Amino acid sequence: AQRMLEFRPKWMRLLCLWVLCLCLCLPSGSHARRSPKVPRCPATCSCTKDSAFCVDTKAIPKSFPPGIISLTMVNAAFTTIPEGAFSHLHLLQFLLLNSNTFTMVADDAFAGLSHLQYLFVENNDIQALSKYTFRGLKSLTHLSLSNNNLQQLPRDLFKHLDILTDLDLRGNLFRCDCKIKWLVDWMEKTNTSVPAIYCASPFEFQGRRIHDLTPRDFNCISADFAVYETFPFHSVSVESYDFNGDQFVVFAQPDSGFCTLYIWDHVELAFRRFHNITSRSAVYCKPVVINNTLYMVVAQLFGGSHIYKWEEGPQRFIKIQDIDTSRVRKPNFVETFQLDGEWYFIVADSSKAGSTSIYRWNSNGFYSHQSLHPWHRDTHVEFLDVSGKPHLILSSASQPPVVYQWNRNQKQFAFQSQITELADVQMVKHFWVRRVLYLCLTRFIGDSKILRWEGQRFVEVQTLPSRGSMAVYPFTVGQRQYLILGSDFSFSRVYLWDDLTQRFQPFQELNMRAPRGFNLVSVDNKDVLLAASFKGNTLAYQHLVVDLSAK
Repeated sequence: AQRMLEFRPKWMRLLCLWVLCLCLCLPSGSHARRSPKVPRCPATCSCTKDSAFCVDTKAIPKSFPPGIISLTMVNAAFTTIPEGAFSHLHLLQFLLLNSNTFTMVADDAFAGLSHLQYLFVENNDIQALSKYTFRGLKSLTHLSLSNNNLQQLPRDLFKHLDILTDLDLRGNLFRCDCKIKWLVDWMEKTNTSVPAIYCASPFEFQGRRIHDLTPRDFNCISADFAVYETFPFHSVSVESYDFNGDQFVVFAQPDSGFCTLYIWDHVELAFRRFHNITSRSAVYCKPVVINNTLYMVVAQLFGGSHIYKWEEGPQRFIKIQDIDTSRVRKPNFVETFQLDGEWYFIVADSSKAGSTSIYRWNSNGFYSHQSLHPWHRDTHVEFLDVSGKPHLILSSASQPPVVYQWNRNQKQFAFQSQITELADVQMVKHFWVRRVLYLCLTRFIGDSKILRWEGQRFVEVQTLPSRGSMAVYPFTVGQRQYLILGSDFSFSRVYLWDDLTQRFQPFQELNMRAPRGFNLVSVDNKDVLLAASFKGNTLAYQHLVVDLSAK
């Protein structure tokens, strides 16, 4: 018993010593549960439990106290709101960025703010926004962009702001053109409240309330001619025709002297080579379909001109007739037309000794019908109807254009008048605008002219600069009236008719070398303008419709 009493104090002393060591070695309870350091309010801001107010900040602070749902920044010392600028404040419900010098807001600048309901970006100098500026703000109900320098807004800027109830765009300098048409349409359909905003430009809309405009006030459909296909050869004429349900084009090639035919491929949606008419020096290849039979008038500089007939069996052209070389010595152009149910073609002869001649179809072939003024070096012939009477207009290198009128009793064309005193007219083409007849006279040295028929005579209404022009071509695509003037010295110019001024306005410049002829083909919902080029590749341009309000 005495030994037990002596052992107990010793054992207890050891136990106490062990417990003491254990306590010294273990960390205290307060250290084991220490929480991370709480971010402080940025030096340029003042913070409450759930809001921050920042002034004169040089950048958006990277950290804020937790629980911030409202942030105001004024007089900031930077100009761009970058992508994801506030993504670390994912609880934000209210963001006010007024009275700063912001000029740019990046795409997805407010990414990560899925709870944001109120966004104010007022009294800044923002001139443009991207369509993705407000992407991801699915809870936004109030947006103000007032008193900036916005002139336009990208299409569908507010498309995904599904619950937006209030939008303030006042105090901006909106340009009311095609790029704002979408906003007019959106404001007509949306339930969002938008206080009145006004047009600052252009002049015709200046001061008008945008709410009062309608999408019909904007003419936003434009077009563009883009290279669609390139043909690796020079050419001096191009014609198109339909035959047996197919679309063809034929080119006169000065290098080979051939007439080269292409057929439209409805699968590839392009022209592919179809056939050649072997000739020595073709300058014009004119197709004509009579009683479901295809003929080709091949005008040549040397070796005489000929008429060919297409034979389906051997799938080739057969020469059926020669054209009298005593009349047609140096052909430059061929035109076909119908009069009183009969077919004719006329060859413009540009030699000093030849004569522009008319040939008539008589079921077996074309035969000489009439010779027009010799010795005048004609370059082009235009057939047209004036006040119900058939006419021919002959362009010439030696005199101003002259007009011949059809005499039905004699079945002959008789000289009627001279159009103008202008010399150097290479070609005359006619066109109609709202039942009014116009002519375009293209000149190589002087300016080209637009003339209007006034009932008794043609009156000049417009001058078009056209140095080096050998070819002109008026054509329509849909409701749009175009005119293209070729040029040997610079770009060829496309003009578009303006109904308001009743004049052609410059539309587009096309880069082609020495064009000699044009032709429009409409097939498979495509409008293709073919350009025969004497010094470069022959080109095909597609007419593309462009909605300017969609950009």
